[in-house]
Amino acid sequence: MFVTWKKQGNIIFSYRGENKKSNPVPAFSSARLLSPVDLVKGVASLVISSQQATVGNYSCEVTESNREGEVKMELRNSSVVSCGDETPKEKCGSWFLVVERAVMISLVCSVVILCAVQLTVIVLKYEIESQRKVSAIVALVIVAVVVGVGAALFIQDGYTVQNRAGLGLMVVPTVILIPLQYVMFGIVFDCILQATLALIGLKLLGFIIAVVGFALCVQTCPPLHGSVLIAGLAIMAIASLISLGYVNGLRIMGSRMKDHPRPGN
Repeated sequence: MFVTWKKQGNIIFSYRGENKKSNPVPAFSSARLLSPVDLVKGVASLVISSQQATVGNYSCEVTESNREGEVKMELRNSSVVSCGDETPKEKCGSWFLVVERAVMISLVCSVVILCAVQLTVIVLKYEIESQRKVSAIVALVIVAVVVGVGAALFIQDGYTVQNRAGLGLMVVPTVILIPLQYVMFGIVFDCILQATLALIGLKLLGFIIAVVGFALCVQTCPPLHGSVLIAGLAIMAIASLISLGYVNGLRIMGSRMKDHPRPGN
């Protein structure tokens, strides 16, 4: 087996399987095969130092005794380029733009804060069983802590495991806020109204869209569907804001009405 890597049509690296000898040109002296033992499996990935891995069009040609093939690609910002049957985990400079990261973190924090304010209003307005109150507060605190940790990991630049885990910690735990919203409406209303069900459904829809966006974004860098993730988080924030306005409006109305019954009576 014989492997040749070229940049702009010029050979920069070659490898002979018969004697297992690599021959990089001086300008790419750091070039080496990622895993020579996997060459027989169709993996001919090349590793180059960041200093020597200049941007441009690269091609990889593999010749065997009975067949040959060529793969071409463009290196934009990466220290690993691949050739063969594998799906590479490419590195890129920035996963999301600074503005996109700021918007995502702001939206998730807004959802948590709005739920916290809503819960505070309900606790101050209505008498709640201590166990029920503690459970709701603990659930909200857990979500806030996990989201805070996720934001700290996600705010860092780059496309790393930490960044992806941070975004997941920001998005996935917000599912807890959906049943929590149902519980809070259950405290305020004797029976769940269609308007409250619509708000819960809207928040659930936003969560589903956000999770789908996260699943699409976590696989690519730069992400192609960041707008889907942002849209889902925005819908959740809007639903939380409307829910807060709904509950707070009832509290204000109740303060102006003498001996008013609980909504739903």
